[in-house]
Amino acid sequence: MGESKRRKEALGEKYGQEPYILPWLPITKRQSEQFLKWSSRGAWAGIVALVIIWISVVFIGPSFGWWGLS
Repeated sequence: MGESKRRKEALGEKYGQEPYILPWLPITKRQSEQFLKWSSRGAWAGIVALVIIWISVVFIGPSFGWWGLS
């Protein structure tokens, strides 16, 4: 009998399922990694948007005469 079959018999219904981060929190490790990936992308998108808005307020707007900074 191979190791895979022994592990399948030992785990029973939990065989092939991903482990949870905490027993009382139904979030798998893969889901937590995906959340970190998407939240990092969102943070970088926000930083880029902030820089673009700042450049348009400080440089582009006054050069077109939309508003003046005193």
